[in-house]
Amino acid sequence: MSRPARILIVEDEEAIREGLVDVLVFHKYQTDSAATGPAGLEKALTGKFDLILLDVMLPGMDGYEICNRIRAQDRNQPIIMLTAKTSDEEIVQGLKLGADDYVAKPFSIQQLVLRIEAVLRRSRMGVEQARTISLQGIEIDTENLKGRGGSEEIDFTKREVELLCYLAQHPDRPISREELLLKVWGYARNLDIETRTVDIHIAKLRRKIETDPKEPVNLITVRGAGYRLVTKA
Repeated sequence: MSRPARILIVEDEEAIREGLVDVLVFHKYQTDSAATGPAGLEKALTGKFDLILLDVMLPGMDGYEICNRIRAQDRNQPIIMLTAKTSDEEIVQGLKLGADDYVAKPFSIQQLVLRIEAVLRRSRMGVEQARTISLQGIEIDTENLKGRGGSEEIDFTKREVELLCYLAQHPDRPISREELLLKVWGYARNLDIETRTVDIHIAKLRRKIETDPKEPVNLITVRGAGYRLVTKA
């Protein structure tokens, strides 16, 4: 029998933190928790966790800085950001630093548990990757999460590269948002869950790989069908 997943909860509001511990224990997860940014960072960097639930607004150090510090040491650590901030810019900040997903407060326990299951499932399955992806005006080194457009070097998150790799595997057809959630994010099929993470990742990628993100030539939208990546032979 495989061991239960171990989850670190970094949340300063005591009622939420203790409630999350109770819920996750009920769902057979092992848990640890921290109430401040510095304490959460120390546990994240010294412990071994299958997933970190990371609040954004924390005393001592915010969740963005913690995420950044974790990613500098381990780019594969699964992280879900918990945020009361729901504007695109604020959500993009966490995803830009390498968070796997976000959950906006207030959230339902069922939705949170489904997100946790999806991220844990994705971290186990992975996405097959080509060594490089060639697009118009940019070459992407998927192993090192780097791209080069002319003399400019561009950094990518692991999830951005996984998304590009999946699209690159299917250049002949558009890929729906639902398929991306299933194959790249690990969500269960027909899962009724509210998330804009695909749309936000697409917008982030276009700012990195397109000369004009409003007129994309590499990552295009096929109306009513999904997204298609136009690769060079």
